Amino acid sequence: MIIRSISGVRGITDTNLTESTARIYARALHHILSHGVIMVGMDGRPSGQFLIQAFVEELSVHGRDVIVCGIVPTPTIQFMVEQTEAVGGVIITASHNPAEWNGFKFVREDGAFFHLDQCINLFDRVDEKPEQQTAERRGMIWMENNAIQKHVIHNVSLKCIDSNAIRKRHFKVVIDAVNAAGSEALPMMLDALGCKVIELYCDRTGEFVRGTEPLPHNLTDLSKVVVDNQADIGFAVDPDADRLAIVDEKGHPLGEEYTLAIAGEGYLKTTSRNEPFVVNMSTSMVLEKMAEKYGVAVKRAAVGEINVVNKMEEIGTLFGGEGNGGVILKEAHLGRDSLVAATLVLNRLAQVPDPVSNIKLALPQFEIVKDKVLLTDVDVEMVLQKMRAMYSDADINTIDGVKFTWNTSWVHLRKSNTEPIMRIYAEAETAEKAQDLVSKVKRLFN
Repeated sequence: MIIRSISGVRGITDTNLTESTARIYARALHHILSHGVIMVGMDGRPSGQFLIQAFVEELSVHGRDVIVCGIVPTPTIQFMVEQTEAVGGVIITASHNPAEWNGFKFVREDGAFFHLDQCINLFDRVDEKPEQQTAERRGMIWMENNAIQKHVIHNVSLKCIDSNAIRKRHFKVVIDAVNAAGSEALPMMLDALGCKVIELYCDRTGEFVRGTEPLPHNLTDLSKVVVDNQADIGFAVDPDADRLAIVDEKGHPLGEEYTLAIAGEGYLKTTSRNEPFVVNMSTSMVLEKMAEKYGVAVKRAAVGEINVVNKMEEIGTLFGGEGNGGVILKEAHLGRDSLVAATLVLNRLAQVPDPVSNIKLALPQFEIVKDKVLLTDVDVEMVLQKMRAMYSDADINTIDGVKFTWNTSWVHLRKSNTEPIMRIYAEAETAEKAQDLVSKVKRLFN
C-alpha cells in the first residue's frame, strides 16, 4: 500500500515504493510543474539511492534540468528552492517512518510544500499512469555540493537571533542525527555558532540505530552522552531533520512540545514582536500560555505543515510550528527546520545564565499523551456522538478531526495523514489527567 496525503507519499520500498513508482511520480511531477529546473535531495536511507536515481533519470529523459543535492535535510531543499530559480523540489524521504519505508515530499516554487489542490492534481496524474515521453534534448543533471553550507550561512545570519551572544557562550552541544540527513548539517551549523560539537550517530549511512522519531524513549544514548561529557544541551532530529528534540544538561529529554515553546520565547525576547503565532490543533498549550505573558495570541490550523504555513501567510505572521519539534520561521523559509529550531533554542539559552532545565521549568508545565487506535470496523461517527454527549461542557473544534478543549486540558481525535489509524492526543497539567482523557476515549472504540 502507498499512503498519499498532503504530507506527500510513503510506502514500503520492497513491495510498493519501487523504482518504477518513482518514475511514474517523476513523469506526473514533470507534467504539472512549469518549465524550469527541479531540485532533488534525500534523507540518507539506503533505499533512497535507487529511488533518487530513478526519479532524476526520468525527469532528465523528459527534458528536465535537475539539481541533485544528495543527502540533505528536507528544509535544505525547501530553502534552496526558495532561494534559486527552481520551479519545485522533491525530497526522497519517509520522514519518521521506519527504515523499510521511503517516500516523496513535493516542494512548490516558493519553498513550501504542495498545497492540497496540487497534491490532488499530482495524484490524479499518477493514477493516469503517464507513459514515458523522451524529449529531443535530455535534461542536464548536476550536483549541488554546497547546499548545506548555503543553508547554514543563511541560518546563522537570521535577524531574529543574536549570533554574537550565542558564540560568546561556547555551548557544548551533543547532536544525534540518527545517521541520516542532519548528520552533516547540524554539526556544521553548531560549529558556525561557536559551539563545541559532540557528534552521535552522524555518519549519514541511513542505518537507524535508534527509533526514528526523536521521542524521549529513543534518546537514552543521547542522554548518556550529554551527561558523560557535561554538555550544556543535546539535540536530536528525525531522519529528514525537520524536527528537533532537546535533552537538558542533566540528560532529561524535555519532550518535543517544549522545542517550540523555548524557541518561541527566545524569538519574542529578541524581537519584541507581537504578531500572532500559528500552531496546529494538536500542539501543546505550553506555547499558548507562555505567549499570553507577552501579549501574543496563538492561532491554530489543521495538522500538517502546509496548513500551518498557509495560516501564517493568511494572517501575515512570521513564526509558527508544530508540537512535534517543528519550528517554522518565515525569515528562514516556509517550512519546519531543525537548524532554525536549534539556533532559536541556543538564542534563548544565550539570553540568561540559567541552564536549559531551568528555562524549561520556568515555562507553563503541561503533559501531553499521544496514543492511537487502528481503524478497522470502528463506527467513528458513533464514537464522536458519544464524545459530544460526554464532553458537552467543552469548546468543540472541528477544523481537523474533533478537539474538545477546556481551560487547562484538551483531547483531540483525528485520522492520520500517513497511516490507517485514528490519533488520540490529550493534554493536561499532569500526565495522569491526560492519560485519563485518552483512556476514556479509547474505551469508546471498543
